[in-house]
Amino acid sequence: MDSTELYIGLMSGTSLDGVDAALIQFDTNGFHLVEAVFHAFDPALRSELLSLNLAGENDLLRAAQTGNILADCYANAIQHLLAQAKLHPSAINAIGCHGQTIRHRPELGVTIQIGNASLLAELTGIAVIADFRNRDIAAGGQGAPLVPAFHAAAFRSSTLDRLIVNIGGISNLTCLPSDGTITGFDCGPGNLLLDAWIQQHLGTSFDRDGAWSATGVVLPDLLKAMFSHPYFVAPPPKSTGRDMFNLEWLQPLLPTLYAPEDIQATLLEMSARTIADSINQHCPQSEEIYLCGGGSHNAALRKRLSELLPEISISLTDDLGINADWVEAAAFAWLAYQTWHGLPGNLPAVTGAKGSRILGAIYPA
Repeated sequence: MDSTELYIGLMSGTSLDGVDAALIQFDTNGFHLVEAVFHAFDPALRSELLSLNLAGENDLLRAAQTGNILADCYANAIQHLLAQAKLHPSAINAIGCHGQTIRHRPELGVTIQIGNASLLAELTGIAVIADFRNRDIAAGGQGAPLVPAFHAAAFRSSTLDRLIVNIGGISNLTCLPSDGTITGFDCGPGNLLLDAWIQQHLGTSFDRDGAWSATGVVLPDLLKAMFSHPYFVAPPPKSTGRDMFNLEWLQPLLPTLYAPEDIQATLLEMSARTIADSINQHCPQSEEIYLCGGGSHNAALRKRLSELLPEISISLTDDLGINADWVEAAAFAWLAYQTWHGLPGNLPAVTGAKGSRILGAIYPA
């Protein structure tokens, strides 16, 4: 490769708060984060994206139109990122765009991410690499999580058994043994239900530091009902999303009148326990845990994880050189680099695919 290459990664996840854009430089010494920006979704866009997660009237046309709006949103984020970095679009090799997931049913061989990569290439003048999940699903995999391959490239230690836990709308983990096979999977809901519940009752988009959940008490019967979902006992490889966990799933589990703050406390307990249980069952040898994603800033959730995993140190990926807020966006810049150079981007042990595959489709500038 040239001495220096620049890639932009775009990530908008199940939290539906907006798009993270990260600029990553690759050179002979490896790769590092140069700049990053966050571009919030307009409330109307967020509402439409949320509605598209469920079947509705004229949803094929609505999904296509919303994909165009997303492409414009992504382009604005890139414009701000390049301005911040003082770079011209011609300096960028390619954009890695995850797109917005509106369906994820790998058991049916289906995953759908919208975002109109052709329009994004037209708007930015930069080649776009998108549709990362479908190649893995075509090879018999889950199509997710894909970030463990990046976690391995960025964070693996030769002397310590590390664990990376991303807490977004869905939480996922990557087990990085110092020697041996890298594994990973989606644990279950991270912020998704916490955000939806506080939005419904207090009108705010998220529970800052878990302050509202801290005012409630955990409801054992409700927690037991939540954990009766078969996903939690299914073996990896596995992945999930809003198709499986949403307020429509939660509502039938609330047969009596519970205080909203107690339900929030129970949802936080579920998020913490799904992570801790996954670690204890599948990565018990881990010596260090590093958190990333929006949920890594939830003080109540971090405190509960420390209580459930008292023997393992818990920090943020900031300590490993990449700010916790930008890890997933950085991962899609890395995945774009892999595709651009004809290198595989998946880990078959994580996704269950038949083998390593080059992911994504290239939309030239």
